[in-house]
Amino acid sequence: MTDSKSTDPPPYHDWTSIPDTALLPPPPSLSYLSSPTANASEDEGERAYLWCKTNPLWPPYQLSPMDLSTLHAGHLTLIRPAEISGTVEPVRRAHPGTWHVRTNPNCRDNCLQTSLPVYSAIADSPLVNGTSRKTVYFEIHIISLGPQAHHANPFARMRAQPAEEAETGIAIGFIAPPFPSWRLPGWQRGSLGVHGDDGRRYVNNTFGGVDFTTAFKAGETVGIGITWTVSNEPPAYEEPPPAYGDFSGKSDGKGGKGEQGRKAKFDAEVFLTRNGAKTGGWDLHEQLDEEAEGGTDGLEGEKDIFPAIGTFGAADFEVRFNPASWMYRPR
Repeated sequence: MTDSKSTDPPPYHDWTSIPDTALLPPPPSLSYLSSPTANASEDEGERAYLWCKTNPLWPPYQLSPMDLSTLHAGHLTLIRPAEISGTVEPVRRAHPGTWHVRTNPNCRDNCLQTSLPVYSAIADSPLVNGTSRKTVYFEIHIISLGPQAHHANPFARMRAQPAEEAETGIAIGFIAPPFPSWRLPGWQRGSLGVHGDDGRRYVNNTFGGVDFTTAFKAGETVGIGITWTVSNEPPAYEEPPPAYGDFSGKSDGKGGKGEQGRKAKFDAEVFLTRNGAKTGGWDLHEQLDEEAEGGTDGLEGEKDIFPAIGTFGAADFEVRFNPASWMYRPR
């Protein structure tokens, strides 16, 4: 007697069918080991890595009512790093919170940051202020790039063309301090940035970043922002900062920890604008750089966040923190 199971043909499979991938998560971002335009030395990268290892991220700071009023009005002050060669001055004729930066051709990598955060984890968190989302944002207006940026004649600066990208660069982003002042935002932990020389985005990435946009040009106004939204996912993160509650936002009266000693998770979207129009963005969690050292630590809305502008070479630009001076209006 023949076993019918052994003689049956195999089940038919329609190999021409295409599975629906719409619900699958996006593929991981393709990271590079170096930038095509300009790269810092390995010694500087190693020094920054060791510096970050010995200088952990700061906990959130309780700001005074006056400080909170200043940061919410956008009247922020830029701190001049030791590595910068050039001038950093407030623009008296403009709205408060507007700064003019002009660097020299021999200017080394540096990172300007503000004296106050643009986001206070204790005061601005959606878990504290009763909202479902929080957006931070600022803009820069690029006057000139390259050796002509230090020209004495302002009309010559306006007519000049951008220099070779490798000679100069501007990066805009955000940092959770402390951050090494000789590194561009996005290169070390607790930071992200979009770099105008290669058009790539960096999130805690000491290597070559991820393709994102085109190089910045003279005459452009470029802005960057982050929007944190309370996630519907279960709570995460074992060590919430002071004043944080559980997933519902309610404090347990023991330093802000919830029932399970956890806080709510935020969805985080980073976005870029150019000349007043939103031109791109990415999900901070789903599209994390493959080479990100430390993941998104410091950028989840659990730390104070500061605007950061990195430069090298000669550049001439304005930084605008006051919403009254922005071309783009965040919602």
